[in-house]
Amino acid sequence: MSQARPHPLESDFVRDQLALRAVTLNEVRTQPEGEYVLYWMQSTHRFEENWALRQAVLHADRLNKPLLIHQGLDPTYEHASDRIHTVILENARALHARAAALGLSYQFVLRRRRDDDRRVVDRLAARAALVVTDRFPTAGIAERTARFAERAPCRVDAVESHGIVPSGAFVKEEYAARTIRPKIAKLLDLALEPVEDRPAARALPDAIWRSLEVDRLDLDRLDVAAEVARCEIDHTVPPVPFASGLDGARARLHAFCDDALADYAERRNEPSDTAGSSRLSPYLHFGQISAAEVLRTVRAAGYAESAAKFQDELVTWRELALNFCLRNPEFGKLKGLPDWVHRTMAAHTDDPREAIYSLEQLERAETHDELWNAAQREMVRTGHMHNVVRMLWGKSTLLWTARYKHALEHLIHLNNKWALDGRDPSSYGGIQWCFGKFDRPWFDKPVFGVIRPMSLARAREKFDAEAYIRMFPR
Repeated sequence: MSQARPHPLESDFVRDQLALRAVTLNEVRTQPEGEYVLYWMQSTHRFEENWALRQAVLHADRLNKPLLIHQGLDPTYEHASDRIHTVILENARALHARAAALGLSYQFVLRRRRDDDRRVVDRLAARAALVVTDRFPTAGIAERTARFAERAPCRVDAVESHGIVPSGAFVKEEYAARTIRPKIAKLLDLALEPVEDRPAARALPDAIWRSLEVDRLDLDRLDVAAEVARCEIDHTVPPVPFASGLDGARARLHAFCDDALADYAERRNEPSDTAGSSRLSPYLHFGQISAAEVLRTVRAAGYAESAAKFQDELVTWRELALNFCLRNPEFGKLKGLPDWVHRTMAAHTDDPREAIYSLEQLERAETHDELWNAAQREMVRTGHMHNVVRMLWGKSTLLWTARYKHALEHLIHLNNKWALDGRDPSSYGGIQWCFGKFDRPWFDKPVFGVIRPMSLARAREKFDAEAYIRMFPR
């Protein structure tokens, strides 16, 4: 699979990969008088196997400029909360601790209140020769980046690091796992080949570092809980136990490979087995570990059959969701669904529902079914929801809402507010799957129409639902 020696950063392999990952967002030229190349870290919160950082290093060397890495956090993103802020700040502290050893100039700026300084990135870009940032379709990042590129005084490149296979390898929206799977299979082993990362050839001078007009967070003495408490965000969504950062991600990955991978095909279907699934999705969402590293580690552990099943979920379904969100601007709306889904919803829109619950009732887990309530409580209390019950959670909400549109809106709200892996392409892909995305028509049923049905009652025959319910009582 992988070459004995990693590809040099300057290799044709790296340039070919970047050609399929990078897009230029404006028509402004590179500014040769700029003092540095700026990498604005938004969704890929790591230094390792970060394709945007690789692009920035190559640009810096081409221009004979140093590189500045900037990451910021403000209270204006959707569902800004103690939970999400804590994950990001704890990882920032870990990035800061590694940056000097890697020869990287990394800074973190925290905007605590909505009326704090909004133009940090603009001031940094004003002194930059060129800006590189992350290409990511959800969590408001694509919209924020587009607005910035319109006003930036220099060229802005966005580079996708979310998938293993470059997103540019798929020139249109793929409609099902069966259409994207063979295309991925042809490219996957090549895309997994490692690259020898390095810093830019020129270090950022201390004089430039000191002259930057930013209020950098003191990450050496950071009290995460105290800083989070000072921020103008939703304090009703508390932090949860989570070992944020690359070290935590690798520890979780190796624990999964050592314990659950051998029996993964069976254990992944038992939601009361908390160690039976990888629980890596939050790390992947925040970009704290690359999917390529995860897959290489899983393959190296052996257990070929289980590794193949895990690979299909990590690569096929995850990159199908990324393709959907990149290629379909309606990924968060019913408009993003196939025509056959709209026809069956129109035919069943007035079907009687067995129950109608408001968003507030759903959020408080106040339905008539304790299995659904346990799934909602798991997400609220831990930031996770087991994948087996997540599908049931989504399908049942469709049955208990007066309009399909409201069901979709409720699910997106609940998932993005409470889940550590919310606001992710896979979140939108998984929720839309509950409404028929990536699927085919089934037998006609009330409310579902020909959308694939799932039953909470029948689920109790497939796994130990009572054990799961006992884990998350009222």
